[in-house]
Amino acid sequence: MAEIKKFIADDEHPLSFLREFTQARIAISSAGNGIPTKNALEFKLAHAHARDAVYSVMDTERLYDELIGFNLPVLPLHSQATTREQYLQRPDLGRLPDETSMNRLADQVQNNGIVFIVADGLSAAAVNENAVPLLQVVIPQLIAAKHKVGHICLVEQGRVAIADHIGAELGASLSVILIGERPGLSAADSMSAYLTFNPKPGLKDDARNCISNIRTQGLPIAAAATKLFYLIQEAFSLKLSGVGLKDNEQLLG
Repeated sequence: MAEIKKFIADDEHPLSFLREFTQARIAISSAGNGIPTKNALEFKLAHAHARDAVYSVMDTERLYDELIGFNLPVLPLHSQATTREQYLQRPDLGRLPDETSMNRLADQVQNNGIVFIVADGLSAAAVNENAVPLLQVVIPQLIAAKHKVGHICLVEQGRVAIADHIGAELGASLSVILIGERPGLSAADSMSAYLTFNPKPGLKDDARNCISNIRTQGLPIAAAATKLFYLIQEAFSLKLSGVGLKDNEQLLG
């Protein structure tokens, strides 16, 4: 008769100390040949949080009210994806501004500075929580460094490449899009920042730099702002972004 495995508590696992450094499912205890009910329920809850994040809604009114506090033009925009379902099924539509947005962009005075775009992406919850705090740190740094910051755009149903069209229409030298990442089973609130020098339609992913996992339990706001400011400085210095722009700054002492 097979020996029945004893229950191993979480704090008795030899690798349990690693949980101090990550939210990933590591050093999970066992109960016989399976995992304890607690861990199974936590997995299902994390899966539910991930699904909820995909369908979360960007708090456009609150974000708009907070963004106008920067005393910069704030443009509410929308992609060609009219619903969340269409956004998920037709990624191409999320990369293009709709007609109303294109007309609104055309009415703006062009500038050769930096445009910031805040888009819901695949987790509006991440943007609701992290976008404004990041901008509150990095925009004053950029202004103090004599960089010209033009518009802030608030985009619903947007994907990363929509920043290329927005940046080109506004005549921006550089675009930064803050966007919700695809939720995982360890985190449903991660935001990414994609930086593109000389944005224009048709660029590929190798033309961008990405700072990912911006959230309290991941890359903190202060560290993300430091990294973003550094990359923007380097992009203007080298006149490029993407694979040709390396992050050589050491954030850890």
